[in-house]
Amino acid sequence: MDAVAIGPTWRKSDGKWLLPEKTLGWDVIAWAAETLLQPDGPNSGQPWQWTPEQARLLLWWYAVDDYGRFVYRRGVLRRMKGWGKDPFAAALCMAEFLGPCRFGGWDSDHEPIAVPHPAPWIQVAAVNITQTRNTFTLFPGMLGDKQRAQALGVDLGKEIIYGPGSARIEAVTSSPRALEGSRPSLVLMNETHHWLTSNEGREMAKAIARNLAKSRDGSARSLAITNAHEPGEDSVGEADWDAWQQIDSGKSRATGLLYDSLESPDETSLRDVESLRSGLMAARGDAVWLDVERLIEEIMDPTTPPSMSMRFYLNKVVAADDAYIAPYEWGACKVEDSLQPGDTITMFFDGSHSDDHTGLVACRVDDGLLQVLGHWDPKQEADGVIDRDKISARVADAFALYDVVAFYSDVRYWEAWVDRWRDDFGDRLLIPATNSAAGKKSHMVAWDMRTRLQEWSSAVEKFEAMVRSKELRHDGNSALAMHMSNAKRRMNRYGYSIRKESRDSSRKIDLAVCAIGAYLARSDVRATGALGKRKSVGGNAFAF
Repeated sequence: MDAVAIGPTWRKSDGKWLLPEKTLGWDVIAWAAETLLQPDGPNSGQPWQWTPEQARLLLWWYAVDDYGRFVYRRGVLRRMKGWGKDPFAAALCMAEFLGPCRFGGWDSDHEPIAVPHPAPWIQVAAVNITQTRNTFTLFPGMLGDKQRAQALGVDLGKEIIYGPGSARIEAVTSSPRALEGSRPSLVLMNETHHWLTSNEGREMAKAIARNLAKSRDGSARSLAITNAHEPGEDSVGEADWDAWQQIDSGKSRATGLLYDSLESPDETSLRDVESLRSGLMAARGDAVWLDVERLIEEIMDPTTPPSMSMRFYLNKVVAADDAYIAPYEWGACKVEDSLQPGDTITMFFDGSHSDDHTGLVACRVDDGLLQVLGHWDPKQEADGVIDRDKISARVADAFALYDVVAFYSDVRYWEAWVDRWRDDFGDRLLIPATNSAAGKKSHMVAWDMRTRLQEWSSAVEKFEAMVRSKELRHDGNSALAMHMSNAKRRMNRYGYSIRKESRDSSRKIDLAVCAIGAYLARSDVRATGALGKRKSVGGNAFAF
């Protein structure tokens, strides 16, 4: 089974790892191997060694552009428990403290030259002092004995370390007011899945971001190390995950976030030992020191909650209790496929005006493949209002490209447009969205969610069953995955539906609604046999 990997560290071309064209990372890797020691374990006192995985990550972390500026201004390293996040981070801090870590010009081959920071100020930040010690206790062992540390110009302390000139490493905890105004060159943010509003972790993260933004050369950065966060806790770890999803889906114009994660395959089962063993070996990456058999015993122990096993040992983001579908469940349904011109599809449209998102999702009738055809965020529109003409043009494009046999659209805010789509495309559709036989006025497109709660609840339940049985298929669209993970259950007299976590929540679910609706339309087409009847008489309204 293949691991779920996120980040440039895991990109390949023709079977070879992709590496940045320009990076200071080679100098950092060499300096650490020559200067630092293994701080603990069976190889304690031996020269420090990066694993290939760690080395690739460093090369990308220290990637620079044509002007010598760092490509990434902040990073998140998410790994399973025991992977070695603290030793990796400690070695990185040492390189920033004493080693060549900043751009110093170009050599004759136009390769970047790495030089030490002139005044390094490294902060190891956590919400309590105990968490900072996870990293701080590794520094003395990395430098060797006291005499060797002194030869390097280092004065070791428990919560602050001084180096040559004004260099220092200090431990800081959750006191945003005390942090305000400092000018660190690097901040290591430790265990950000524990940084909450309740312990001032969220405010501390904001203060750190403000401080780093003041750096005169723009090279000050932060690296967060974390386990998989618990959804709904509103942790910094969760905020970073949400930010990466926004960037990855193209819904944010922000750049410069290096998010690197390695998870077990989505199909990993906690109940099957062989599946679990494969999942753990995939999630550990190069951390071969992890005893997989011991981890299996821990996971199989009845006192270990499954959610803890998924988060800490398999590095999976586990859904909250009221979540509709877990991210790993949705990920298990991803396939390498996409709609092709001429495919027979159904569509569902859910439109907003100036708050929620607007979406158009298609479902291929033959095999149920889901694909996003359109996704619009009013915040990205010039005046903060959805451009209806642009969206209507996208609907027309879909009818021109595919054989659309059913098109359901919610009507709220869009009544006039729904009628227009009926007039323009109704003769292409095989079944009506609203059937007069059900006691409602017939309409080929209008599917009013306000009056169809029973049908909608049934569709929501059936859709979930298809996901859990891995019978559903989708193309991996990251925006749809994010909306699906945002969806919460809402009980009603017919069963349950889905909702946002709150009315004013910024965590949108509109594409999830569209996906369920498109799948419902496919089910209705197949149940009526309308497609077979069309084929039997040779009638196909679709033509190129």
